[in-house]
Amino acid sequence: MQSTTTRHVRTLLTLSVVVRLAFWTLVFISAYLLPLFDASPGIWISGTPPSSVLLRWDAFHFAHIAREGYVYEHEWAFFNGLPLLMRISAHLQALTGFGSNDWATLLRGGAGMAILCDSTHVLYHLSLHHFRSPSLAFLSTALSVFSSSPAALKMAPYNEPFFTYLSYRGMLACARSKWAAASVCFALASIFRSNGIFLSGFILWGMLVAPFLSGQKDLLTPRYLLKCVLLTALPLIPFIQHNIIAYLRFCKPSATRIPDWCTSNMIPSIYSHVQSKYWNIGFLHYWTVSNIPNFMFALPALLHVFAFCWFYLSNLPAIIPHIAPRICSKNNDVPPPPQLDSPFLSPSLLPHVLHALALTSILTFNAHVQISLRLLPSLPLTYWAAARLMLDLPKWGKAWVTWSVLWAALSCVLWAVFLPPA
Repeated sequence: MQSTTTRHVRTLLTLSVVVRLAFWTLVFISAYLLPLFDASPGIWISGTPPSSVLLRWDAFHFAHIAREGYVYEHEWAFFNGLPLLMRISAHLQALTGFGSNDWATLLRGGAGMAILCDSTHVLYHLSLHHFRSPSLAFLSTALSVFSSSPAALKMAPYNEPFFTYLSYRGMLACARSKWAAASVCFALASIFRSNGIFLSGFILWGMLVAPFLSGQKDLLTPRYLLKCVLLTALPLIPFIQHNIIAYLRFCKPSATRIPDWCTSNMIPSIYSHVQSKYWNIGFLHYWTVSNIPNFMFALPALLHVFAFCWFYLSNLPAIIPHIAPRICSKNNDVPPPPQLDSPFLSPSLLPHVLHALALTSILTFNAHVQISLRLLPSLPLTYWAAARLMLDLPKWGKAWVTWSVLWAALSCVLWAVFLPPA
């Protein structure tokens, strides 16, 4: 088992490096041969790749925050995790004589750190824990190398590589009942993306819900519950801190002009304010005729996750006896539940299914739907669902792999020429 695992991890890391190099090559060739749809990167960085090809979409905001701090109100939609890493990397490059605090140095630093956050081996070990099958863990992880947004996930100074890596780390710690480590990982993930607050649900499920359902109520002592509350609350701190800092800066009584968001809500939040004002975030706000192309871009990824959630939850009556045997039994003698038909119905996947369903629903109804292409790869369930298609529904599995490869290549070209989605 150990030798198989080592061999698998080594093969997967090699595959990840090869595919990453292929994506880099495609982006560079496209940036060199094709004209930019938006020439603004050339204003900030002169010359050709590699530095200028990193400056696309949200990278503008991250680099500006890293260099100047939060200058404009709309920049508060972005958390400070990546800008902080970019500043640290730029400082280290300056110490070695390879750069200064300019845009190119900041972008190179962010991209370099993103490359270090390769989540391939973490996903393999997480999959191995849930499926107890090296071959199934290998298949799931191999399918992850062709993500739906390779430029943002594998080469650019974006939040997603860090968020995905730390999310997987925290999920693996939860699977191993290392709750403190999981809480720290989820808190670090929350420094990069606001949806990190939902990761607390894995701790709440593992420490509170699962023991309660399995009849281990003797574990739920006051001290244990307090520990559960503290560890669940830790990943919420970055989001709360981000809003408190903005409140203290803009909402002082001595300010000449107090923004409306300081007083318009019971709990003032600059994050909610800028998301609504500058990105028009809200329930069904994005459901317009002009956004149909963005829904078409995201549809395969969204349907892919929704389909797996439906498959799992439709089999919940057969799964529940494995999660809550005493609740399902009317007497004290609890017979062993019947064997489940599929490894993809493992009871340990239930919190992942609930988390994926919640996130995918938010992306569909309450967000810019095209960011699903960047956020859904942060769900291990995306690749477990792909592995299920390959094994149980081979035609659909081949269709998924074909779409993944073709879309990954096309998205690299779109990134290079500064075209959506991103």
